[in-house]
Amino acid sequence: MRGFKMIAGLALLGAGMPLAQADTLSVVKEHGAVQCGVTTGFAGFSAPDAQGAWKGLDVDMCRAVAAAVLGDASKVKIVPLNAQQRFTALQSGEIDLLARNTTVTQSRDTSLGAIHAAINFYDGQGFMVPKSLGITSARDLNGATVCMQTGTSNEQNMADWARAHNVQYKPVVIEQFNEVVNAFAAGRCDVFTTDASGLASIRIAKLTKPADYVILPEIISKEPLGPFVRQGDDAWLNIVKWSFQAMTGAEELGVTSANVDAQLKSADPNVQRLLGVTGSAGKNLGLDEQWAYRIIKQVGNYGESFDRNVGMGSPLQIQRGLNALWKDGGLMYPLPIR
Repeated sequence: MRGFKMIAGLALLGAGMPLAQADTLSVVKEHGAVQCGVTTGFAGFSAPDAQGAWKGLDVDMCRAVAAAVLGDASKVKIVPLNAQQRFTALQSGEIDLLARNTTVTQSRDTSLGAIHAAINFYDGQGFMVPKSLGITSARDLNGATVCMQTGTSNEQNMADWARAHNVQYKPVVIEQFNEVVNAFAAGRCDVFTTDASGLASIRIAKLTKPADYVILPEIISKEPLGPFVRQGDDAWLNIVKWSFQAMTGAEELGVTSANVDAQLKSADPNVQRLLGVTGSAGKNLGLDEQWAYRIIKQVGNYGESFDRNVGMGSPLQIQRGLNALWKDGGLMYPLPIR
């Protein structure tokens, strides 16, 4: 059945026909869970813990939508997908939401029957090498073998950068992400290239001796990562989009999972509208007025999610940088709920 749905979806796209759209909100309510496509295991973004529970920044995006729509952040069905499967699974209806550290690009927003709903992590492609090579700059990579995953934007970015800087390299392209990591760890290539956040994750979570590897300073691309939904279902797009905006807006307003109950009595009109004390934000989304309150109570604001999954409260210890709020020098600019 899974294969049939994927083939049917691709056939519609190949014929140039708009993909038949179901009312995703109704489907999710009928299933009683948000079917969420994530990675096959990427620490900090989507990976199972020792008890088998999936956690990460992208998983929190799925949990936020579940809290808003179904009242319970745990009502998420995780669907692990590799890079080649991800958009097919979304197109076919196998998943309701793709939250798989996926770069937002013009072609992906216009040619795959998908559209991004938010940017939940601003990233860029980088390089990691064994410290023993003595390389301190990507400009020194001429003649290197470079490991990367097929089906990602990394291949084209690497080719473009190498051409522009007259760097010759030998690509070692592998389909499965974990196999790419294993190839690099085994010394089959000199360099691993992927998003910088991925390199930090791999270094800490996948390599036996993290201190033996160094991430080079160069960032060679813009990689704005975010969740995708199917085109043509604007009601579902709005729910996913504003679920994320509720998280960033809560951080901006100082509303956290710890103080959200107390904040229900806030005199700040912005807090009142966010938490559904006043206004009709929920009605506008086809939800009840406590949708954002549940996201913050059960998942937390964006800053809380960032810190525990990839930030200073996590093993990755990634600085906020571009992912800080606008008032702190970052690019996160919450849209007003009014």
